[in-house]
Amino acid sequence: MNIWGCMEKTLLKDQNWLFHSMPPEAWNRLLPHIEAVELPLGKVLSESGFKMAHLYFPTTAIVSLLYELENGSSAEIAVVSNEGCVGVALFMGGHSTLSSAVVQSAGVGYRIKANTILEEFNNAGPVMHLFLRYTQALITQMTQTAVCNRHHTLDQQFCRWLLLSLDRLHSNELVMTQELIANMLGVRREGVTEAATKVQKAGLIKYARGHITILDRPGLEKRTCECYQVVKTEYERLLPEKLAI
Repeated sequence: MNIWGCMEKTLLKDQNWLFHSMPPEAWNRLLPHIEAVELPLGKVLSESGFKMAHLYFPTTAIVSLLYELENGSSAEIAVVSNEGCVGVALFMGGHSTLSSAVVQSAGVGYRIKANTILEEFNNAGPVMHLFLRYTQALITQMTQTAVCNRHHTLDQQFCRWLLLSLDRLHSNELVMTQELIANMLGVRREGVTEAATKVQKAGLIKYARGHITILDRPGLEKRTCECYQVVKTEYERLLPEKLAI
C-alpha cells in the first residue's frame, strides 16, 4: 500500500534531484519502497568492500565518500547531498566499492533497497539514463579532487572543500571539527589549522570551536583553484534544473 499522500508525494519528489527528475511512471513504482532515515554526523552508510543493501538519497545531509588506506589514514574523494545518491556501485555492477560513505553534515534523507533500484535500472529506460548521467557527474568530481590534491595548495583545497559543502547546505555555517576536516582532506590537523587561519585572516570565514561561518563567498571563489568551477560547471551541464540548495 502506498503510504504517501498527494501533498507528501509532491514534497518528497522535490527534496532530491534524482527523485525530482524521475518520470512519473517510474516514480510511482518506487514511491512505496522509499524509507525516511535520519543521517546523524558520523553515520557510516557503506564500508569498503561490503555489499550495499540500500541506495541512500540525502536531502539535508551531506555525505563524504572516503578512501581509506591500510594505515588508517583517509581522504575524501567526493561529496553527495540532495543532488544525488550514495551507492552508485549497486547499479554499475560492482555491488561494493573500495570507498566508504560517512555523513559529514547531519540531516535526513531516504533509502531504497538495492534489489528494488536494480530492477528499475535494468528496465533500461529513463531511470537508467538518469542514474548514469549522475554517475558521470560524480566521476568528474572524483577525478578533479584527485588532480586538486596533487597539484594545488592546501589553502586552495580547503576553499574548494568549503564551497562544495556550502553548495549543499541551507545556511552559510558548517559544523566541523579540525580532525574531521583533516580526514576529509587527507592531511594533518596542523595543516587544517594553518589553512583555516590564513582564510580567516583574509576575512573570508570565521572559525571557532568547530563552527565555520562563511563571510565572503565571492572571496572564497577567487581564492580557490579552478577545480571548484570545473566540477560546478559539469554538474550544471549533466544535471539540468538541479535543485537549489
